[in-house]
Formats: sequence, C-alpha cells, structure tokens
Amino acid sequence: MILQIDDDNRVRTLTLNRPDALNAFNEALYEATAAALREAADDPGVAVVLLTGAGRAFSAGNDLKEMQARITDPAMANQGSQFTEMIDALTRFPKPLVCAVNGVGVGIGTTILGYADLVFMSSTARLKCPFTSLGVAPEAASSYLLPRLIGRQNAAWLLMSSEWVSAQEALAMGMVWKVCEPEQLLVEARRYADILAARSIPSLIAVKQSIVEPTLPDIAAATERENAHFAKLLGGQANAEALADFTAKRRAER
Repeated sequence: MILQIDDDNRVRTLTLNRPDALNAFNEALYEATAAALREAADDPGVAVVLLTGAGRAFSAGNDLKEMQARITDPAMANQGSQFTEMIDALTRFPKPLVCAVNGVGVGIGTTILGYADLVFMSSTARLKCPFTSLGVAPEAASSYLLPRLIGRQNAAWLLMSSEWVSAQEALAMGMVWKVCEPEQLLVEARRYADILAARSIPSLIAVKQSIVEPTLPDIAAATERENAHFAKLLGGQANAEALADFTAKRRAER
C-alpha cells in the first residue's frame, strides 16, 4: 500500500508509504494521492486531511528513475503524468489540509506545502527545491505560491539555490507554522487538526474557499508557465547530465 489512509475523529491521515524510496512520488503515488484527496473532499465524515510520510522522509520528491524513463522511453514520454492530477486535487481541495513534515522534503516534498493550511515540521527535517541542480524549472505553481507565502527573496533562494533549508530557517521564512521535536510532531499536528475537525465543516469550507478562490487564476497561469519551461528543459543538457550523475551514483551504491 503506497498510501496509507486512516480515519479518526473526522481527521483523515494520508501517509506517503514508500519508505525504501524516501516516499518519492512515482506515477502510482501521484494517482493514489489525487484520488485520496478527492475522496476526502467528497466524504461528509471528513473535516480535515493530515498529510505525512512513513519512515525517515516526508518525500524525496519526483522519482528520478521515472523522470529519466520519460526522456529515454518514447512510450512513456507520450503518456500524461498523474502529477497534474494531484496538483489539481490539491488546488481544489476544499477542506483544511495539514502537513506534518517528518523528514526530508525535496522538490514536490517542499512545494506541496504551498497548498497546506497549516504546516508542522520536525526539528530534524530539511527542505530543498533542487530544480536548478537538475536543470529543470519549478513546478506545482511554486513560482507563484512561494513568493506569496514566504516573500520574494526567500522564495528566490529556495527555488534558485538548490540548497537545504533547515526547520528553523523554514519557520523564520514562514514556510511552516510550528517546529516540533520529532517524537511530538504527529501529536502536535493531530492536536491542532482535532481542533479544526470539531468545527462546522460547511464553515471550514467557506473560510478556505474565501482564502483560496482569489488565487486560482494565478495558480493556473503559474502552472502553465512552469509546465512550458519544464517541457523545454527536460532532457536538455543540464538535465541529462544531472540524471546521468544520479544513475551513476545509484549504481556505485549497489
């Protein structure tokens, strides 16, 4: 089960469950997460969704083996990606979304936080957007959401540098709401999720819609720009070299 789903007290916990791959998103996990978000949106017994990861990572981002296959395998290159389905489900998710970042968050493991209403982060976790080190463009409307969330300069550093950001740095930026000791992360995230879950669901939906609806055209425009840049850069020299280095490193580790 690549996505574990648990219900308790009107809180639905979605746990990314590919710990051996550091919860990297492959097509199956994108599809499962999108479906789970849509099901939670439609379920009258769910007030809040809590998203976290199994093992020592929140998510290591996009599965680079699949990214490479999209470049080298014509059959895969012509297939649509479930990534867009997950981003659409996140964009349209009408209820509170709480993220508990239990370990490293890379790429989509960081940019997904732009869609969260509350983010809790382990004091030992770190975040990174490795787009420039992979020779590609930002994704998940992060070029719009992150400047809005954490300011132009913080977003520029996060998206341009491909450097790690610590939990305390993420807190100072406004990327996360609270930093917790590892053993208290889920306890604290659940405590606040339970507070929200005790409220009227229609009222929660009305508040979230009021916050999010004005941003939807800008999210759509940013996504279109990013996708165009990504398609142009994917398979280019910088990207091909980065993926080749990744493959060589994986072989050396075996």
